[in-house]
Amino acid sequence: MSNRIKKGDHVVVIAGKDKGKRGDVVRVIGEKVVVSNINIVKRHTKPNPQAGQAGGVVEREAPIHASNVMPFNPATGKGERIGTKKLEDGRTLRVFRSSGEALDA
Repeated sequence: MSNRIKKGDHVVVIAGKDKGKRGDVVRVIGEKVVVSNINIVKRHTKPNPQAGQAGGVVEREAPIHASNVMPFNPATGKGERIGTKKLEDGRTLRVFRSSGEALDA
C-alpha cells in the first residue's frame, strides 16, 4: 500500500456504516486501518487466565479498508486527497492536493 494513511492521522470515514464519522488511526494492517471509535463490533472471547483476560462479550474496533477513509483537513473542515512533494534535502512530504499545505503528521 502507498504511504497515504499512517498511524496517528486524523481521518474521516467516506463509506460504510460509520460514514461521516472522524477518528484517529490507531493501527495500519496492510491495506486496512483501525480507527478509534469507528466500526465497533462485538466479539465473544474465551477467558485466558495466563494473560489475565476475562471472558465474555467485548466491544472493540475492527479494521476497515484504507480506501474507505480520507485524511481530514482542519482548514477546510472536510476530508481531502493527499499528494506527495519532494523536498530539496531528499525527504518526501505528504501534502493536501487542494491547498498544497503539509499534513500535520
